Amino acid sequence: MINVLLIGGRGIIGSGLRYYLPRLDSNYGIVTVDLPGAVDLAGKQEVESEFVDLDINTDHEAFNGLVVGKDMVIYLARKNPLEEMNAMTDLVFDTVRRQSHPPLIVAASSVHAVDEAYNFVDGPLSILADRKFHEIDEMPDPISATIPACPNNDYGQEKAYVEEWAQQMALNGFGAISARWGGINERNKMTDERGYFTLWCHQEDAARFVHACYTSYVKGTLRNGAYYFVISNNTYNIFDIETPKREIGYEPVHNAEVFYKGD
Repeated sequence: MINVLLIGGRGIIGSGLRYYLPRLDSNYGIVTVDLPGAVDLAGKQEVESEFVDLDINTDHEAFNGLVVGKDMVIYLARKNPLEEMNAMTDLVFDTVRRQSHPPLIVAASSVHAVDEAYNFVDGPLSILADRKFHEIDEMPDPISATIPACPNNDYGQEKAYVEEWAQQMALNGFGAISARWGGINERNKMTDERGYFTLWCHQEDAARFVHACYTSYVKGTLRNGAYYFVISNNTYNIFDIETPKREIGYEPVHNAEVFYKGD
């Protein structure tokens, strides 16, 4: 059994992981901890998970008990304001590293951690966002997976803080990865958000990423402390997913263009 703790697992990303991870490997056993009363966005999908209603910020002992014996912790929870969010991040990482056998931690970052590196307001990306492909002389190079965080708001800053923690964990010999999630929604559809198709990620591909991280970790080949963009295999991606494909064997199987073709 692969014992997994999902922190904030009733949300959009967590619901997808609960559905798809056991379908990638039936050995995944998932415990989901979330705030009492948190809405489960899995909807009517049949998902297997043990639920624990707990505010980890107020009951540290109970939270530590949930982490004990886990093989992987997936940190997805959020709160506001920034100071409280960062304090929760401190709690999660510190609890993981204090285990006698620390699990791998896959922590939620976002493409918004690098918002200063791109925009859809002007230049080629603006034309791309409008889907005027015939007006683009040459597709811009994807934003490298190795680019350091360069946020421009509190949301991006909280993700940069998560990445700093993961890197520090790696320096101390612990397994930690930051997932720079792309655009994920509970119905796996396109939205009218401008440029969404360039960073869309299907929930199944999100699970495939986590599975690739854990598989690489067990093999001893995971580059601890790394941050990777988690995007589907979209035709017009603006972020580099070749690096996680190469380094951890990430195999996304969905493409945003399918929705525009009507398939």
